Amino acid sequence: MKVLVAEDDSLIRQGLKELLQGDGYQVVEARDGAEALERFRDFRPDFICLDVMMPHMSGYDVCRQIRQENSDVPIIFITAKSEEIDKVLGLELGADDFITKPFGVREVQARIRAVSRRCLKRQKSTPDQAPFEMADLVIHPLELRARRGDETIDLSLRELSILRLLYSRVGQVVDRQLMTDECWGHDYLPNSRHLDQQISQLRKRIELDSKNPRIIRTVHGAGYRYEG
Repeated sequence: MKVLVAEDDSLIRQGLKELLQGDGYQVVEARDGAEALERFRDFRPDFICLDVMMPHMSGYDVCRQIRQENSDVPIIFITAKSEEIDKVLGLELGADDFITKPFGVREVQARIRAVSRRCLKRQKSTPDQAPFEMADLVIHPLELRARRGDETIDLSLRELSILRLLYSRVGQVVDRQLMTDECWGHDYLPNSRHLDQQISQLRKRIELDSKNPRIIRTVHGAGYRYEG
């Protein structure tokens, strides 16, 4: 899923980029309003994170232009302004959500996942979007969620891709290189511990006992396996 991040502050833009890439999104960057409009037309992102106060064109003007060309692509305004009138104006222009700086990582993740769910539900139904079961967990790809009884667990795109890969190869060892290629991309150059850290964090959230996992088991010296 492609995301356009339009933000003139390089530190905030880089932070959003790293956050989104960590969750499995492909990020396209823009440093000002004019570039944002150009990137939108060239790359056709699935949704947009759009700063309001930018050089050349404001986020509001960019939003107006995008809405003339595409009425569906979700837009999240990101701005330092907190006055209610700014939020009302942004929503009236067709924005789907509004995040005010400074913001926390969990808030951004939650809002982006909510928009991602709307994007996924608009796509044509495919077999890999159907719910599937792993042990006592039911994974719902279109919702980016897993459920165990009454418990609901939010998933990132990357976490979903890891679970789907293990499920598709039930009983087989998925080696580290294959998992990296499938879930991060062939061009990704991972830190030696990055995959292990991602798996460890996912286990803590989906396993009843992360020290004795039923869903993601380590095969020492080889990779990971879901036994079924």
